Amino acid sequence: MKLISNPGGSRPAAMWGYLAGIVTGVTYGLNPLFAVPLMKQGVSVDSILFFRYILAVAILGGWLVFRKENFRVDGHQLRRLLILGLLFSLSSFCLFEAYNYIPSGVATTIVFLYPVLVAVIMMFLKVYPTWQVWVAIFTTFAGVLFLSRSDGTQVMQWKGLALSFASALSYAMFIVLINRSRSVHRISNTLLTFYVLVTGVILFSAYAAVEHIPLLAGIEGVSSWCNLVGLAVMPTIVSTATLAMATRIIGATKASVLGVFEPVTAILVGAMAFGESITPNIVIGIILTMSAIVFMILSPGKHENV
Repeated sequence: MKLISNPGGSRPAAMWGYLAGIVTGVTYGLNPLFAVPLMKQGVSVDSILFFRYILAVAILGGWLVFRKENFRVDGHQLRRLLILGLLFSLSSFCLFEAYNYIPSGVATTIVFLYPVLVAVIMMFLKVYPTWQVWVAIFTTFAGVLFLSRSDGTQVMQWKGLALSFASALSYAMFIVLINRSRSVHRISNTLLTFYVLVTGVILFSAYAAVEHIPLLAGIEGVSSWCNLVGLAVMPTIVSTATLAMATRIIGATKASVLGVFEPVTAILVGAMAFGESITPNIVIGIILTMSAIVFMILSPGKHENV
């Protein structure tokens, strides 16, 4: 995948960044399409995460070899890539663990704090979003509140809330580091994704070994492996690579706002694939979030990388 830059902040280049951000949210939102059938078969979250990462590394590594891409990185780049891999893996792990303590809708809402966290972190770095971006951030968050509204019968546990916030913070730091690290900017989106995922494989392998997790338990038949490959390709390889592209072109804050396509896609997948109902709250939430995205993309003014 070619690394695209946007030094001038032109609208044609920015539109590629917005498109990449939308692809990121949509592909990541496909997680339930592949993960839910596996979980119904009794496959553990730890196994799903392990095979999701290791298959993604094998597929992406094969693609890089086919493309004859150079895997070499210097020591400074390697350290940055290890940090990125740690943050990305931590975000995935914390989110899946949070599902054990609080409703998934609540966890989704808390995790979607990450665009706000990205904007706050960028402000500490003296990069200030425009008022249009702030409007988009808070409107999309309001939309996610409608999308994830609970029936009020489920008990909240502080551990689940803390894990969800940790997932959001890790993801926000991942996005900011891609945007701000000059050494990372010299690495292609594909190679960056590869090393991030390799770090995840190492971490999840070590965790499985320490906890003596039976990784193959519940994985039976061709359908299980097809779902694992689907997880490895769409919400892992494609989503991570396009996130890196979007962050580099339109900036960390705008790219994070486009992540709203994740819960929207997940809800639509639930309705079409698993027969889940679409309530008036969901319709309102989708209208709010889509309106905010269109407003941010079409707003006049500067298109700096923030």
